[in-house]
Amino acid sequence: MAKSQQTFNKGEREKKRRKKKKEKEERREQRKMEKADKGKLSFEEQLAYVDENGNITREKPDPTKKIVIKAEDIVLGGPRERPSMEVIRNGRVKFFNEEKGYGFITDKETREGIFVHINNAYPSIKENHKVTFEIEQGPKGPTAVNVQPTVAK
Repeated sequence: MAKSQQTFNKGEREKKRRKKKKEKEERREQRKMEKADKGKLSFEEQLAYVDENGNITREKPDPTKKIVIKAEDIVLGGPRERPSMEVIRNGRVKFFNEEKGYGFITDKETREGIFVHINNAYPSIKENHKVTFEIEQGPKGPTAVNVQPTVAK
């Protein structure tokens, strides 16, 4: 009869391996139970409120501190100051593309670039010409109209 190949050391290693496997299984089960318990908050515990300063809190805000804001009072972006539309203004042609028939005039007072089209200007408009013009609101912003060369005095 042959001797068993099982030694004391092999038996101990096998016991440790089974014990580790069992502990790992227990930890896995424990994590599953904790995860299942986590989602069982009551509805009231899940609610959060915003206080009068905009901070998120667990307590209901005091209704006496509520501020009512009308939608009409909200302004998105600031209104830009535009020069009056009826006044004749002075400026210099900053850029003009003769092929495409458009360019920009720099207003002498506001230093703002204003779009100009060849249909709203005298025929021989060129870069660096001094001009007088009126401003009209176009589809994409202010547009120069009635553009005339400045008369030298």
